[in-house]
Amino acid sequence: MASSWLILALLPALCLGTLPSSHAARAFFVFGDSLVDNGNNNYLVTAARADSPPYGIDTPDHRATGRFSNGKNVPDIISEHLGAEPVLPYLSPELDGDKMLVGANFASAGVGILNDTGIQFANVIHISKQLLYFQQYQKRLSSLIGAEQTARLVHGSLVLITLGGNDFVNNYYLVPYSARSREFSLPDYINYILSEYRQILTRLYDLGARRVLVQGVGPIGCVPAELALHSLDGSCDRELQRAAEMYNPRLMALLEELNARYGGGVFVGVNMQRIHNDFIAPMNLSTVLAVDLHKEQMRT
Repeated sequence: MASSWLILALLPALCLGTLPSSHAARAFFVFGDSLVDNGNNNYLVTAARADSPPYGIDTPDHRATGRFSNGKNVPDIISEHLGAEPVLPYLSPELDGDKMLVGANFASAGVGILNDTGIQFANVIHISKQLLYFQQYQKRLSSLIGAEQTARLVHGSLVLITLGGNDFVNNYYLVPYSARSREFSLPDYINYILSEYRQILTRLYDLGARRVLVQGVGPIGCVPAELALHSLDGSCDRELQRAAEMYNPRLMALLEELNARYGGGVFVGVNMQRIHNDFIAPMNLSTVLAVDLHKEQMRT
């Protein structure tokens, strides 16, 4: 049920744009953190791994797959609705030949917008390196199908990027009086990380991405680890919730600015806070989706 709700919430973004001329499923590329990592960290010597139970307990063979999930994650669900097999981790030796035409997943658990986010995990693929890998992927693909076809595939692809949560949980609020919290007030820190995110998204555009789903930060004060660390009665951490509530509108404003520069619809904001809230309060979901889909139909 949760999978269906998520896809309905993303449906307008998935439906917009054109498929490649062959009518094959459009290629799909994934960047970001543990919410979308589907196994890259299994190939690294790092503390941020999902290679043992309870991860994967709801997969067909009940084994961990490198996804930080009991089963499928968001990229898997999107791949299904694109009519394609799940994209492979970029570090997988199986990502070669025709499998490269499907796309690739560059995400790595523990990373953030800032390169000093997640340093405690050691040896993760920071976002700057993920973008280098994307450039490397395009060179590899060009050797198979040519530069022109590669550019066409990338331009027609769907891109998902998920960053930001770790910059709060595993950086600014990692420990009391962290280096970043001493350097910045919360509003100034949000300004700083969004200025860095602007550069990341601009780089994605420069590398050929033309349809990018940008996930906001969900209710980070309610995640199990934070509840275990900070909550005595099961209530969400108010400070982390406040950070997410301050950050998300600013992120959406940034995407509007970028779309004004590059053309509307390149960057599509995904309100993860709202999706999570709708999952908790399903009675409101049908109304929300009906309004969102109606608005999208009116625009197209």
